[in-house]
This record gives sequence, structure tokens and C-alpha cells, in this order.
Amino acid sequence: MAKQTIDFNDKDVRDSYRHTSSHILAQAIKRIWPEAKLAIGPSIDNGFYYDIDLDYKITDQDLLKIQKEMKKIQQANYPIERFELPREEAIKFCAERGEDYKVELINDLPEDAVISFYKQGEFTDLCAGPHVASTGVVKAIKLTSIAGAYWRGDSSRKMLQRIYGTSFPSQEELQAYLDRIEEAKRRDHRKIGKEMDLFMIADEGPGFPFFLPNGMIIRNELEKFWKEEHYKRGYEEIRTPLILNEQLWRTSGHWDHYKENMYFTQIDDEDYAIKPMNCPGSILAFKRKMWSYKELPVRYAELGQCHRHELSGALHGLMRVRTFVQDDAHIFMLLEQTREEVTKVIQLYDDIYKMFNLPYHIELSTRPENSMGTEEEWNTAEAALKDAIESVGVPYVINEGDGAFYGPKLDFHLEDTLGRTWQCGTIQLDLQMPQNFDITYVGPDGEKHRPLMIHRAAFGSVERFIGILVEHFAGKFPLWLAPVQVKLLTVTEKNADYAQAVADKCREAGLRVKLDIRNEKIGYKIRESRNARDSYICVIGDKEAEDNTLSVRSIKTGDLGSIDVDEFISRLQEEIRTKAI
Repeated sequence: MAKQTIDFNDKDVRDSYRHTSSHILAQAIKRIWPEAKLAIGPSIDNGFYYDIDLDYKITDQDLLKIQKEMKKIQQANYPIERFELPREEAIKFCAERGEDYKVELINDLPEDAVISFYKQGEFTDLCAGPHVASTGVVKAIKLTSIAGAYWRGDSSRKMLQRIYGTSFPSQEELQAYLDRIEEAKRRDHRKIGKEMDLFMIADEGPGFPFFLPNGMIIRNELEKFWKEEHYKRGYEEIRTPLILNEQLWRTSGHWDHYKENMYFTQIDDEDYAIKPMNCPGSILAFKRKMWSYKELPVRYAELGQCHRHELSGALHGLMRVRTFVQDDAHIFMLLEQTREEVTKVIQLYDDIYKMFNLPYHIELSTRPENSMGTEEEWNTAEAALKDAIESVGVPYVINEGDGAFYGPKLDFHLEDTLGRTWQCGTIQLDLQMPQNFDITYVGPDGEKHRPLMIHRAAFGSVERFIGILVEHFAGKFPLWLAPVQVKLLTVTEKNADYAQAVADKCREAGLRVKLDIRNEKIGYKIRESRNARDSYICVIGDKEAEDNTLSVRSIKTGDLGSIDVDEFISRLQEEIRTKAI
């Protein structure tokens, strides 16, 4: 058998490799538990899984037993052979083996569908493929976790057991990945958020985060930065209501396309909805008056609170919540202004993401299945976005069918320190809502015309962006964002007066300073301060008080030695002014 070359940088090759890994997992499960019924086993980002129906509850200890059997299958190097069967034969083949889930999958396939199977050794599975040439091509596999999953994601169907794993062409690559996972656990924003006292989620409000004083500092600094960047680029800030009536959401299309994600209430016997998005309110603000073409574009920015119903199992710290502030903006413009406006938004995002040392790539998401509008309108909108992004020479990829229901979009995927990507920024071109709300401007011919509309957000949501930054910086924020910029620790109580004088001087200089004059051992105070990620930890003893100095330690670079108080303050002011990373 010819040796197969594995280019793991190629997504298709990577998917085939991990899809084969899932079949090796299924084969091992059937060897250990022949009564297990197989559901589906796809490749996913960074790995694969297989859903199984089995009365026995698989434990973490069982994963080691499964892995050992998978190793035997890899070493056997079974060739992977594809064959097809007519529909009735395929159903009979699966039914005879008790694979009820496979029978259901076949019955749901289109009449003209090709029904294919893949065989490796004694194991055969219904599968569209593709796969690598043999089980021996797969070198390094690690099963990572077990979870529950409803069949076909339907909570009314049976709960199955889902086994997750990952695989790589070499043990070294697998180990590097596992090391990154461990580092991600250490950087988990929920863990660091608790240690830094940034936010909390109460049992009384799942998915509704509380921001604590330290977290509010980060939030306020981010929003201040956001406002400054928008004001100097010609945006005007607005604030729209949290609750608007049902008719508005019918007009916007959310009622037909987004209702299941919304919360509702009644006021004076009339139905209202809590806004899941800010755009309809922004449109009403624009519609309040008649505009001339000479006044366009109009750029409205809003830090708007939104609420969306998320399933409890999907909630995750600040990353997936039920209420969040979206850093929205809506641009109302002429068709011929599209290229210039999209270009300006791309430049804004570039400036913002570089500030946090977050590289990114862009995806153009096209028309989804549940879209509004005609094919011609979508073609026009997609062509306009392509023209704009190509005019600035930024590379992008096409993400078919993932646009918003009202228009195509550019999605900005940020890459953090661990190489993980996060979809944050978006630029959405909308031809539908201007029609639905009948918004117009007066053109040079004196007649009314329909403007185009851009929806865009740089952070995506303030909450999620803070979560990303916590993990990206491991809580060691740039000084301008840090909740505690200076922490003063006294060695003994007699140093308290000098420490208070230094604290007063720091506050006068605009620094965020905290003082710890407790009668505790200095080692304990330092450990506590380091765990809280205080930016500069300053120890004050008799010598420091006598010399008007501080013994300084940076949370990022370590011990800085003895520094004069005025020089120390000046250094920090410059670090804040330049927003240094």
C-alpha cells in the first residue's frame, strides 16, 4: 500500500484524517461494547467526536480502555474501502446490524442520493467520506472528554453519549496541542475573572453577568477608547430603547427570522419585545427627519444593551450570555459610497485590533437559507462588499450561506496568544431593512431614493471582548486597562504614613492605586497581589521611606529594583499615554 502524505495545513486533509479517527473510535467501541448503536461521528475544529447509544455509562477511566483498542486498530493498518448500496439494500444492511440511527439517516436522504459505506477490517459504517487510505495513516490520537448530546440536537429525542477526541500526524504535534489546552485552562477568563474580582454570574440570573468594581474599570476604559475612536471618525452616538412593540419587530423581519431567540412582555395589553439587536431603533432615529443626499453618509454609533435567549447548556462565562452590550454602529449611505465606507470601517477595525496585538482574518459570509429579499438584491450586496474589500487589498475567504438574514457580511476572526480564533468584528450590508421601514433621502433630482445601510460592530459585544482580552493577556492587561495599576505593600505598620503619601501622589497623577497596610507578612501580601494581577507591586520598608523610593515589581517583566517615586509615576504615565502592550 502506497504511503499517504499528510499535509495537515490543508483543511480538507485535516478533516479526512480526523473523520477517519472517528471511525477508529467507533470500531473500538463496537469491539468493547458490541451492543452499542452508532449515531454520527464527524470531524470538528481541533478534533472529532462520535455519538453512541449505549446503556452502560462510559467513564473517564473507560477512555483509556477505548484508546488502547484504537491503538490496535491503527497498528493493524486496515485499508479503508468505499462501496455503495441501493437505498433498500442499504437500509437492510444497517437494520440487520441493529443500527437504527443509520436507518433513520438513510430514510432522510434525498431519493437520488448516493448511499456510501466505508469498511476497515471487520467494521463498516454508513458515511459520505472522505477518509485517509488506511487506519495506519492516523498516528497520534487522544480521547479528551465525554458529554451528553440529544440525537440530532432535538431535546425531545434520546440523550446519547458523545465521546470527543483529537488526532495529529505526530505525537509531538499532539503534545503541543494538549499543552495549549492546559495553558487555555490556566487562562480561562472565568478562573482569572474570579481571582481578579472582575465579574460574577449569580444563580438568580444564569447568563446575566454582574460586573464588579474591577471589571467596571476595564469596561469603562474600553468604552471610553471606543467612543474616542468613533468620534474622530465622524460617528454620532445615540441611545435607543430596550423595549419596542411587536409591530416593529415584524417590520424588521426579526419576528419571522429570529423570534425563538427573543424575550417578550406586555404593556397596556400590547405585545412588546426586548431588543435582541439595536438596528431597528437606529433606523427609527434616522427616519425621524428627511435627509438630503448631501448629508449622507449618516453614521450612528450605539453601545446598546441586547437580550437573546440562549439555551442553558450553551452559556459560558462572558463568552456566551443572555444579555450583552453590542458596540453597534449603523451607516446610512448612497450605493456609490459603499466602497469608501466599508474601507473606513476596515481601517477602524485594523487600528483597534492592532491596539491589542490581535491579528485577524476576514470571511465574506453569503446568503443563508432563511434570507429576506431577492436573489438580485443579494447579488448586488455581495458584489458591493467584494468590491470594497478587494479595493483595500485585504485577503479574505468565502463563507457560503452564513450571512445575516437581511444581508451579506464581512466577519473578522481574531487570533489570540494561544492561536485560537474568535469571531468579533462584523460589517453587514443591508438592502432589506431600508425597504421594510421605507426610509428615504432626497436625491439631486428632488425625488425620494432608498439609502443602503451598514450594520457593524468592532468588539462584537463588550462582554465577550473583555473575556477574550482576559484570556489573551492572561489577566496581565496593558496598563491603561488594568484595574489596579499600582499596589503599595507595607513591610510594617510604621511605613503606613509614607505609603499613604505615595498613594495620594499616585492618585493626583491619575493612577489607579490601592494600599495594603495590613499587619500581614510581606510574602503573603505579594502572593495575593500577584494572584490578583496588579500591574506594579511596590514594597515599602524603612529604606524606601527614608530614600523616597519604591521597590518595584512588574507583573509582566518581574523585579525592577528601587525606583524614585517621581520617576516611577512618570514612567507609568507614559506607558498609559502610549497604550503600550
